[in-house]
Amino acid sequence: MIETRVHGSVESGFESMRQAFAANFERHGDVGAACCVYADGRKVVDLWGGVYAPETLQMVMSSTKGVVAVAAHILAQEGRLDFDAPVTAYWPEFGAEGKSQIPVRWLFSHRAGLPAIDRPLSIEDVYAWTPVAEALAGQKPLWEPNSGHGYHVGTYGWLAGEVIRRVTGDSVGAFVADRIARPLGLDLWIGLPAAEESRVKPMIAPPPPAPGAPVDIFTARMHDPTTLLHRAFVNPPLPVSAFNERAFHAAEIPAANGITNARSLARVYAACIGEVDGVRLLRPDTLAAATREQSAGEDLVLGYETRYATGFQLSFPFRPMAGEGSFGHYGMGGSVGFAQPGRGVAFAYVMSQMLPSGGVDPRTKNLVDALLGCL
Repeated sequence: MIETRVHGSVESGFESMRQAFAANFERHGDVGAACCVYADGRKVVDLWGGVYAPETLQMVMSSTKGVVAVAAHILAQEGRLDFDAPVTAYWPEFGAEGKSQIPVRWLFSHRAGLPAIDRPLSIEDVYAWTPVAEALAGQKPLWEPNSGHGYHVGTYGWLAGEVIRRVTGDSVGAFVADRIARPLGLDLWIGLPAAEESRVKPMIAPPPPAPGAPVDIFTARMHDPTTLLHRAFVNPPLPVSAFNERAFHAAEIPAANGITNARSLARVYAACIGEVDGVRLLRPDTLAAATREQSAGEDLVLGYETRYATGFQLSFPFRPMAGEGSFGHYGMGGSVGFAQPGRGVAFAYVMSQMLPSGGVDPRTKNLVDALLGCL
């Protein structure tokens, strides 16, 4: 029976979360997955199943972006980073090609016009960091900055990460380790140590569409060489074939290669909206500023409606989280971490089996619907 593949605990009142989690294996093709929920700073759901063990780690793709946003808002809270200052105040070389007046905020809200790079780059350049950062500093925007928004699929990581590096002197992975993972006791890395590699489950590519079924919009645009989404994956290169390689895990690719588990990802968001074991990451005033809408409407890269705060996704049709008031970030294939401050909850789901990204993932919808029914 599928129920025997589900392990972990749920507090009284959250039993339907276990049923929904089990149903994802039976109905929606989950192979290995985990789900964790915090309510009012207390862990109330901690489930894993399939090929997962309690110690399993998973790459969470763009869910990493939300963790990077938390790191940047910690710096803003400390008065070390001003989102409305020009990027050149921290990274002078960035001013090339007419970019001298772009504020930091536009990097975090996908308004800078830099989703792809013209200068050819290799996967070795991606792993090395500096070549990509230098190429972005010299890149001409692909649209007039702030005239619209478009998802900076991979470049967000170098843009945000280089600003963090210039402010702190540390790489984004080192800063996250010191200021987020260590205080909260997390299994969370951007740049995975070799000693942890054996705990990581491989990503499984999305299944092909059924014969005659249309390809989802994300996949269609990703494979269409005329689109910005295709260009964003090609350069800097983020090849699916590299996702399970040790070199990809070891590098710092802060838009895509965070490695963690559901309980750690949920704990990050719980500590953004309240105290968790005495630790709070963002003050209420910081949180209010961090989650204020910056971009909304048709996305120039993805081709469908998206909505962003400063570094976080807000609720939009394909990424609903727990509705209005939610903030967090989904990852390609299905992972997500988010909080809904009005309800006092933080939620995370991670998985090995990817599903197509151009729509609402039925697994997280199933789990979030169950959660909302418990509150």
